[in-house]
Amino acid sequence: MKIVVGITGASGSIYALRLIEVLRNLGHEIHGVVTDSGWQVLAYECGVSREDFATRVDVLYDNANIGAAIASGSFKADAMAILPCSMKTAASIAHSMSDNLLTRAADVMLKESRKLILVPRETPMHAIHLENLLKLAQSGVKIVPAAPGFYHRPQTIDDLVNMLVGKICDQLGVDVDLFPRWQG
Repeated sequence: MKIVVGITGASGSIYALRLIEVLRNLGHEIHGVVTDSGWQVLAYECGVSREDFATRVDVLYDNANIGAAIASGSFKADAMAILPCSMKTAASIAHSMSDNLLTRAADVMLKESRKLILVPRETPMHAIHLENLLKLAQSGVKIVPAAPGFYHRPQTIDDLVNMLVGKICDQLGVDVDLFPRWQG
């Protein structure tokens, strides 16, 4: 599949890095787009530079380039995941405010009825955050909060990251074995 991965300035870019690693190892084509604040968080939380990140994806787009391939419905992306997704980005998508490439690509996914997954990483959320997420969910967007479970008895941060990435892969329709599934 061709999968667009968007990264915003919310905390939790480790999830995006792991998702990209898993998907590329399975042979999927990854198209990346990162907001300005997303670059800052990638550097701060993960020590990842633009140059390093560019080696992790098949194509990296400049978020200011609204004429890039992923800005058009004629580009056949199979799915898009935005993780972490800031509340600003969620609000922009919920209200079709496509003022950068990331939000335009998300808008394209909606208008083309393709898979769009948002991984919000905010707590607590107020009523406007929740209204925007509800509006998106009602439009077919899958909302996967960055809230890993503990039923698989994680021992490390990697265990927590893998659990959430596994749940995102479930929504993408990608079969992975990243965490022990609940057996009852």
